[in-house]
Amino acid sequence: MISLLILLFIIAWGYYTLRLVKRSTHMLQLNSYRNERIWKWMKEHQDRVFPIRSFWPLLALLPLFAGNVWLALTIGIILYGFNVLMMQETTEKKKLVVTKRVRRLFITVTLLYAAVIIIGLSLSAGIDGSYFWLIALAILTNIFVYFMVMTANLINMPIERQINQHFFNDAERIIKEMPNLETVGVTGSYGKTSTKHVLEAVLSSQFNVLMTPESYNTRMGITLTIRNMLKPYHEIFIAEMGAKQEHDIQAVCDLVHQKYGIITAIGEQHLETFKTLDTIKKTKFEIVESLPNDGTAFLNKDDENIMSYKQRNQVRTMYYGIDAEDLHFRAENIAFSSKGSTFTIMKYDGSSVDVETKLLGRHNIYNILAAVAIGSEKGIPLEKMARAVKKLQPVEHRLELKKPQGNITIIDDAFNSNPVGSRMALEVLGQMPEYKMLITPGMIELGDKEYDLNKAFAEYAADVCDFIILVGKKQTKPMQDGLLEKEFPEEKYYVAADLQDALNKMHEKAVQKSIVLLENDLPDTFNE
Repeated sequence: MISLLILLFIIAWGYYTLRLVKRSTHMLQLNSYRNERIWKWMKEHQDRVFPIRSFWPLLALLPLFAGNVWLALTIGIILYGFNVLMMQETTEKKKLVVTKRVRRLFITVTLLYAAVIIIGLSLSAGIDGSYFWLIALAILTNIFVYFMVMTANLINMPIERQINQHFFNDAERIIKEMPNLETVGVTGSYGKTSTKHVLEAVLSSQFNVLMTPESYNTRMGITLTIRNMLKPYHEIFIAEMGAKQEHDIQAVCDLVHQKYGIITAIGEQHLETFKTLDTIKKTKFEIVESLPNDGTAFLNKDDENIMSYKQRNQVRTMYYGIDAEDLHFRAENIAFSSKGSTFTIMKYDGSSVDVETKLLGRHNIYNILAAVAIGSEKGIPLEKMARAVKKLQPVEHRLELKKPQGNITIIDDAFNSNPVGSRMALEVLGQMPEYKMLITPGMIELGDKEYDLNKAFAEYAADVCDFIILVGKKQTKPMQDGLLEKEFPEEKYYVAADLQDALNKMHEKAVQKSIVLLENDLPDTFNE
């Protein structure tokens, strides 16, 4: 009878543990498999790391002090069964991707838990069959499941480094075997993904082009793109380069050996890891400092952070912009509407072209200018590039204007948010004639400046919006303070518990023709 109860206890405990391991692995993946990042997340979300229900099975230890093993195991089985029933499937914005790395992690975690059970059974066998250590170790390692996953991640780290290096070496080989391939690197604090898509459309009008898909902008993401997608017939490779800490850009440059480098803009983003704006500037300029002698840098001259950096690599540099002096490519006669933008591009040689685009916002004009500058460098006629730009569709979740549904038209800018981009998005909203609503959880990863920047964001929104919906009571406290200081009427804003609550409120308020800006959509790690 005891043996059967032990088996049932291990099954109930194991199934609940499996569910917890899946959730904790998901959080590890969202934190880029970096233990230091998930540790920081754990400290900020202790209620999710240590749910109360995981402590309930400790009650199963009480009967052991009276020597009642049968009752202890029975209580444990009941409580773990109850925990499984109580675990609700959460709606995840980005689900766990079961990659080969995740499978290797699962194997290591399984071996760790198997070792716990074996040790528990071994120790229990020597204590008059009390099974105290089996039950106690099972419960404790269940409570500390995140630490078990972090331990497995640490154990696997040498293997993962070797695997990643093998992939990197293979990608490097592929690049070297294509001497005629030219690579364009695109980086910036914001605008790089949109610029990449515009650039791909422009260059594809005359060349065979491959760009990194989605947000594959890390060293590993670009490595996978090269190994899986780059073919001998490709003439140009567009590599979006992201960074969260110093040398991230350089690591990608060492692989792709770009001939052209674009910096779209530099701003206060990922300050939790960069710490200072100067470090961000230095990191973004790694794309320029690593250019070859025959390479060319393309810089947004209107961006003061770009222009304040002292460039060491004196390669040929082309400047684009709207307001600055001495530009190689300038946008003039700019006009915006709910259908997009029109403007004229003036080239340094005196030629020009009128451009019409569905893309919204001033920052998209900068993105188009960068793409046209590169295209012109490659000999594509201005008129041909203008036709390609006219056909462009907005990049998903980046100021994407959705078709109206009832009274509501959505401007979807949910992919990410930063101090400059959010202000530009509000400028677009402000140009619309309809009733204006904003839905946002605010901005993240801004370090010590996060409170002040979010507060300023709310103050600017108060001047533009007819109604504001903030998502997350704790997350949006700086924005609530900003609206209060701005004396924005309480009846004109609402603090939603979650995104679904926010959308319900949006439909309630849209009694007239309304346009709604969705600004930022935080990952699952920020759920309250």
